[in-house]
Amino acid sequence: QVQLVESGGGLAQAGGSLRLSCVTSGARFSFGGMGWYRQAPGQQREMVAYKTSISGKVYADSVKGRFTISRDNPRNTVYLQMDNLEPEDTGVYYCNGKLGRTDYWGQGIQVTVSS
Repeated sequence: QVQLVESGGGLAQAGGSLRLSCVTSGARFSFGGMGWYRQAPGQQREMVAYKTSISGKVYADSVKGRFTISRDNPRNTVYLQMDNLEPEDTGVYYCNGKLGRTDYWGQGIQVTVSS
């Protein structure tokens, strides 16, 4: 059974930092893409940051220069370092992993940024 488990969310003040982690089990995503999405209340889920195994990283324009995605393949973990947080970053953050045409999702973790 494939599982993606997020951790590290919570409450932060504007200008602060949080680091999200996503540990995978049941499959190796070393050769697949992994990334982070988020969903704010009343809005659609959007891509925040993404990294494939061989190519570069992609970021949403709204987080460029503030968020950094990284992967530790031996530990089956993907991270999202979030700096200079803004209230607009509030939402549920989901870890995503792709193997072929199949998407796998974590259960989501809440991030709340207060002004």
